[in-house]
Order: sequence, then C-alpha cells, then structure tokens
Amino acid sequence: MPYIWFFLLGLLAMLARGYAAERPGMIITGAGIAGLSAALEGARAGLHITVIEQNSVFGGHAVISSGGLSLVGTPLQERLKIADSPELAERDFRTWGEDPNEAWVHYYAHNSKTGVHDWLTALGVEFLGVGQGSVGNSVPRFHGPRNQGLGLVLPLYRELLRLGRTTFLFNTRVTGLLTEKGRVTGVSVLNLRTGVKSRLEAGAVLLSTGGFAMDLDLVRATWPRSMRVPDRVLVGGGFFATGSGMELAKPAGGTASRLDHQWNYASGLPDPFDPDGKRGFFTMANGAIWVNTLGKRFVLEQHEPKSTVPVVAAQPGGHFWAVFDADGRMGFRVVHSGYTMDRVAELFEVPGFIKSAPTLDALAQETGMPAGALNATIERYNRMIEAGADTDFGRFGPKVRNAEFAPPPRPIVKPPFYAAPMYILVRKSMGGITVDASCRVLNNAGKPVPGLLAAGEATGFGGINGKNGLEGTFLGPSILMGRVAAQTVIAERKPEPPPPSSAVVRTTPPAASPALATACKSCHNLPAMIAKGRPGYWHFEQAHRLVVSRDLNCTGCHAEMAPFRADAHRVDPQLQTAVCQHCHVNPPRPARRPG
Repeated sequence: MPYIWFFLLGLLAMLARGYAAERPGMIITGAGIAGLSAALEGARAGLHITVIEQNSVFGGHAVISSGGLSLVGTPLQERLKIADSPELAERDFRTWGEDPNEAWVHYYAHNSKTGVHDWLTALGVEFLGVGQGSVGNSVPRFHGPRNQGLGLVLPLYRELLRLGRTTFLFNTRVTGLLTEKGRVTGVSVLNLRTGVKSRLEAGAVLLSTGGFAMDLDLVRATWPRSMRVPDRVLVGGGFFATGSGMELAKPAGGTASRLDHQWNYASGLPDPFDPDGKRGFFTMANGAIWVNTLGKRFVLEQHEPKSTVPVVAAQPGGHFWAVFDADGRMGFRVVHSGYTMDRVAELFEVPGFIKSAPTLDALAQETGMPAGALNATIERYNRMIEAGADTDFGRFGPKVRNAEFAPPPRPIVKPPFYAAPMYILVRKSMGGITVDASCRVLNNAGKPVPGLLAAGEATGFGGINGKNGLEGTFLGPSILMGRVAAQTVIAERKPEPPPPSSAVVRTTPPAASPALATACKSCHNLPAMIAKGRPGYWHFEQAHRLVVSRDLNCTGCHAEMAPFRADAHRVDPQLQTAVCQHCHVNPPRPARRPG
C-alpha cells in the first residue's frame, strides 16, 4: 500500500507540473505594439504567454501609423550631429505637455535609447532618418523606421513565432476578468467566429487593448473643457480602440484618469467608404490653405495640433475646407501606412466628396462659401507668396525657421481648384487606466490590483505626454511600458529561462503560377464573402476589398496554398508575414538622413 500511495502522489505531481507548463504565466489582451513587446519580453524570460486579439492579425494601432518614435541620444542623432540628452528631453516633455507624469517622463527619457532603440535594432528594425516631429522638441528626435509601423511590429511578431512560447488567439474578445480572493487569475473570452465562450487562467493579466477613440460618446463626454465640442468629429485611431480595457478593469477595482487628455489632429478627412460615417483620415496637404465656411483663412496650416485643434473647434460648425489647385493636389496625401497614391486617387473619384471646379467662383458655389470672400482670400495669399512673406500667420518668410512645418509655398492659380472637407480627427487617448511605475493597475486607494497590469494606449501611455504629445511619444512609451509590465510579472513569478532557440521563421513562399488564381476564384466568391459582414472577419473584409478593387492575383499572398490540397489548405502564419507590406507600406515622409 505505501508503494501505491507513493506512485499516486508522483502521478499527481507530474500532472500538476504538466498543467503548470500549459497554464500561461501571463495573458495579454491585445496584439498591438505594447502587447507584442510584453509578450516578447516575457517569452524570452521563460514565461508561457497567451495573446488574445479581437482582430485576425497583429499590429493594433501601430500598424496603420507612420511608425515614428521619439528617441533620445541615438547613434543616428550622433551621426547627424544632433546634440540631445535625457535632461533636455525631460524639459521638453514638461514644457510641452504641461502636466505629464514625472516618473514616466524620467524613465522614458533615460531609457528610450537602450530600452527601445537598441532593443528594436537588435531585432532588425532599421531607422532611416530623424525629423523634428513637433515644434515642442528642442532638437530632432522623431526616428522614422523602414516600412513605417509595420517595420516595428513585424520583427516583434516574427521573433515570437520563432521562439514558440506564445499562443495567439485571434478573432477572440475578452469579456471579463476572473478573480479569486481579490486577485485577477484569468479571463473569460468569446470566439467571435464560432460564438464559443471559454475561461482561461494565468498568473497575471495585462490589459493592452488600446485607447477609446472609437467610442465617440466617451470622447465627447470627456472633451477638454478648454475648447468647444465640435458638431462632428472623426475617428482616426485603432479600429478596436473602444476603451474596453477600462471597462474590464473596473469590476476588479481598476480606475481611470485623465480622460480629457486627448491627442487629436485638425486635418481629418472623412472616409467616404465608411458606412457609419464616423471614421476619417489624417491628411497632409502642403499645397493647401485652410479656409472656414466664411471663405476666410484662419490659422497657420499644417501646424502642430496644440495650436490648430482649438482654433478649428472654434470655427463655425467646427470644420473647414482645405483649398488647393491642380499642383497642390500632387502634394495631398493620407498619413496612414498603406495609403499609396492609387488609394488617394480613389478619394478624388468619389462623386461630390472632394469638391472640384474650373474656377474659384464655381468652387465657392460647390462648398457654400461666399465667392467674394474666397476670391479675396486666395488673391491675398498669392500676393504674399509673391512678396515672400506670410504676414497673416507666418507660414513662410525670412523669419520662418522650421521648414518641416512650412514647406515652400506655391500660389493657388492652376485649375481645377479643389476643396477637401476637414474635421477634427480623434487620434490617440492620453488618459486611461491608472497604473504605477511598474504598470500595475491601481484602485481608488492608489493600491495595485493583484495580478492585473496595463500598458500602452490603454493607460494613456502612462500620462507621459500630459495634455500635449511631442509626436513619437506614443509608440515608444508603449514599447517600453510593455516591457516593464512583463518584467513586473517575471520578477513575481521567477520563470526558468528557456534554452536558446535555433528555429527560423519561414518568410519565402513557394513559387506559384498566376494561372492558379482562376482556381481560387472558382471556389471563393470574394465580393459575396466581403458583403456578408461576418463577426470575426473584419481584417479579411478590409484586405480583400483591396484585392477586388485592384484585381490582385490570389497567389500573390497565398502561394503556399497552391496547388490545392484538401489536407493542407490553410493559411501559414509564418509565410503570411511576408505579404503584409502589400497593404501597410507607402512612401514615408522625408526626414534628415545621414550621408
């Protein structure tokens, strides 16, 4: 009998060890750049990670961004002879942001070089140039990566695939937190495609769900008191940024703060293809002037949001027109990765959207602006260009120093003339879940909620920006916060470091004949599948709308699935990382480059 008990106890111990090996050390909600950074930090230390993402793919808000990072004291700055320091960066954060979180400002300014720049470059991220980013920066520190936002998140995701210690549950929504004796122990989830509900346990849960820009009711309810709430604002942030992290944290005791700290842009163009009419694009139109509904110029165009957004909000109706001519159209662009010139051209082809006319009088009639006022505004602007100085708003002239915000002006004289409707675009949440310097979620008493952490935009980036962002101070802090959150869990759970992995991620698909696309279309009616609007297929629908509009060959993205074999007809997640650039890369904005 003693031997039987010994055997049973040994068996139970083996089962317990097996369960512990499968039970993740950390569950991460959201596969944006904060979540991916936390996952990689944890996986490298030996944690088993489960990442839960509502979308079908990784990337979050970062993958649609320019990817710029505010970094301090980098080799690229040194090569360009840009003298920067953590102390100078801290001063800029305080001066520009007005009320930033001092602890996060200090930590980021002193660790962005090693904790973000060096960490990313070791993964293969390449920075091409440095720009000013914002007039609040004393020196240029806005680093542009190759391939924009995709160039940041793709190396993180590939490394996680290579290490093999992370499970990704895509098309899955976290519906609640599991708690036991006051500690968060896991999550309840819903598979959006199958409708199946389940519960997952873990040593800790990290909320990296993004901001709340998609919730326009909350945006309006928390709008900064210092400015008027416009009749219409546009959503321009992450497609799943609904503030879900704050809602998940509440029942566990988590709090939120600084929700009126929002980073918005003045030049938001409505998305004419959005069926709800809520979304928009952040645009740059360097050849345009900004004219209100009265036909008058009212602000320095393309200037930083700290100055322009309050002025736009105060205009009649809270919106304006970007007016430009045929030459100016060449400089009109959408500042979202993947918005190549063919996609921008589609916006001009939508009937009645961006107004166009052969004369300024006709353009005034199209927009409802007074013709006399519009003509007078354009004539005055053209005369100032001829004279060499903008005496109204300082856009150009001998005393204008920052050429990045004041590109060489051109007169508006060449028909056809255009007027693009512009509204304030809600871009980033700079308030959110309240956390401490270890990314632990805090309750009303300022005490950590055991087992619960948060990072990235879900926290308003820790409050590092205060009321105003320096640009590049969103993705950078998200990366660093994700790593800090994982380090907090690692310190508590003390996992055993895994052995080095020699695995290589496959990124070269097999060659496939273009003729095989015909076979794909015989089984898959893409227009009909897109029109269904099925839960859990958001990214499929977005991507394949482009496939249909551009008449792309299926094997350009799915070569590994040809020729057809019923037992192997599935998407290869590793090979799929080689095709993201088809939609998520477009020419970056020029910046200072070495050499």
